[in-house]
Amino acid sequence: MYLEESLTCSIKQIIPILQNRFVWHTTYFGIRTLRNPLDTWVYQEIIFENKPDVIIEIGTYRGGLTLWLAHLCDSLGKGRVISINTDHNNVSHFVKEHNRITLVLGDATKKISDVSKLVTDVDHVLVIEDSSHTYNNTLSVLRTYSELLKTGDWFIVEDTNCHHGLNEGPSPGPYEAVEKFLSERDDFESDRSKESFVITWNPTGFLRKVK
Repeated sequence: MYLEESLTCSIKQIIPILQNRFVWHTTYFGIRTLRNPLDTWVYQEIIFENKPDVIIEIGTYRGGLTLWLAHLCDSLGKGRVISINTDHNNVSHFVKEHNRITLVLGDATKKISDVSKLVTDVDHVLVIEDSSHTYNNTLSVLRTYSELLKTGDWFIVEDTNCHHGLNEGPSPGPYEAVEKFLSERDDFESDRSKESFVITWNPTGFLRKVK
């Protein structure tokens, strides 16, 4: 579908078309990324503004976002990327060979001790959660990895659009996990100004530690 053909379509009709493009045809350095580039643009705005010392990516897939994050750190001259996944067999050699990237193999919540050793007491941290998207796992990751963040740091929960814009994925899923997490904590808030492109795969998922 081209722009002139889509002008009478609703966003609800457009979203599945975008999902197909993102899942099957979006790449970085030739690596499939399964990524909404509008959200990724917001990530670089957050990263440039906050310049985190460590970016923790939970869910590597083939490493497209991992490499993009490392290249962004290269451009800033600052930052490291820790990417956690239960399988790294399909990760690109570009990712495995990059000196800013550390790959951690295993379940993220079970590997928190190993990851914590890679983060110093003075590091500012950005966490991007993109693993199984189930309610229980997402909530567990939120509760576990939020403890690594300092005031002003960000925790991005991806694919909160499962059944909140896109009719697929777990239900309940990440959206409900974010709701539950925020109901438990008064030191995090959802910054919905980060959804200003409107078409986001992370509704309510841009979380900032406020105290």
